[in-house]
Amino acid sequence: MKTTSHVDEFVHGRVLDVNLHGKLTRSDFDYIVPETERLIKKYGKIRILVILHDFDGWDLGAAWEEIKWEAKHFNHVDRIAIVGDERWHKRMASLCSSFTTARVHYFTLGALDAAYQWVDA
Repeated sequence: MKTTSHVDEFVHGRVLDVNLHGKLTRSDFDYIVPETERLIKKYGKIRILVILHDFDGWDLGAAWEEIKWEAKHFNHVDRIAIVGDERWHKRMASLCSSFTTARVHYFTLGALDAAYQWVDA
């Protein structure tokens, strides 16, 4: 069964809350990038909370857009909280920390409140 992607964004000051469902596609970045660009222009450094709901990863186009975005904004993200419940989500958080100067921390879905507190601290 193919899972379609769905992205929801919420902004709380300089914190961007991104909820990901399914497999991320290149077109999803057309939705995500403008808000991140606006926040970076306004605040200089932002924080991102990523919540993974039945997240199946990226297609090739989305992976390329992710790499380009991270290269461009390497120093523009202060903290990244990744929230999920799959074992590979935790490994993804560890891997992510190698490609950014941001502090990256993984939380389970049951610790969502702690993730919000950490990313906002």
